[in-house]
Amino acid sequence: MLRQFKFAEDILLGNTNSISEGYQEQVLSILKGKPFWIWDEKEHEQEYVKTDGLCCFNDICGRPTKDKREMPMFDYEKILYDSLMSVDKNFKDKHLWVKKATGLGVTEFMLRMMAWLCTRDETFDGSQMCIVTGPNIEMATKLIKRMKGIFEPKLGLPFSNKETVLELNGCTIEAYPSNHIDSYRALDNPKFILLDESDFFRKGEHEDVRHVSERYIGKSDPYIVMVSTPNAPGGLFYNIEKEPEDTCLYKHIKLDYKYGVGKIYTVEEIEKAKQSPGFDSD
Repeated sequence: MLRQFKFAEDILLGNTNSISEGYQEQVLSILKGKPFWIWDEKEHEQEYVKTDGLCCFNDICGRPTKDKREMPMFDYEKILYDSLMSVDKNFKDKHLWVKKATGLGVTEFMLRMMAWLCTRDETFDGSQMCIVTGPNIEMATKLIKRMKGIFEPKLGLPFSNKETVLELNGCTIEAYPSNHIDSYRALDNPKFILLDESDFFRKGEHEDVRHVSERYIGKSDPYIVMVSTPNAPGGLFYNIEKEPEDTCLYKHIKLDYKYGVGKIYTVEEIEKAKQSPGFDSD
């Protein structure tokens, strides 16, 4: 116990470089049992003061940033959180289809949710989480780098895994480009699948990725989250949106730019964005 308090003190003082042996284990001990975010603002302020900033996953690791400014979790992100963490555990709540505007931070939110699920307890020990990106290894590498980066601002947590893999508290998180998913087909126990910008997968690829992802429902009952800005009609998102609600596997969530005005976007940013011919598609 004294060791854990000493480590918490080192975090607050920024002395993470002085800790080497067992560092990752000590970091994860600080995150155990912490909520993802405290959604009640007053309660959050009180817990932040009471715990010296060690109140929740996002304050311990460092909040998301935009233009080097820390951002809170917003109300539209609570829509996603409440669905994934639903007490009722409706079947569809674990399978989300999220059509969103550019720049809302939904991908960042999902990466943080995955990291939190891995670190809050031992539930995902021995399992896998998967991220499928567009047909480019650089996209897969970038998302794993972003997830590793969640632990850098305040914790300075080092990772020695290869560029497309993150080992976190016994869970293996791996990213796959949509044109190379052979190893994605043969996982033992996937528990969270994120299909990022999946409306931009090529036709043959999005059909294949969807089939492989949904096949795991009967095997390991994973969360499956499709996130994308809209692409052309006839693509993956268009087809799922047209499926009858009573038979569709996915809960539909639409987050247009209006959700972010005065939060992640300024009014001036939106007015400037409206000058783009592609703005209507968002």
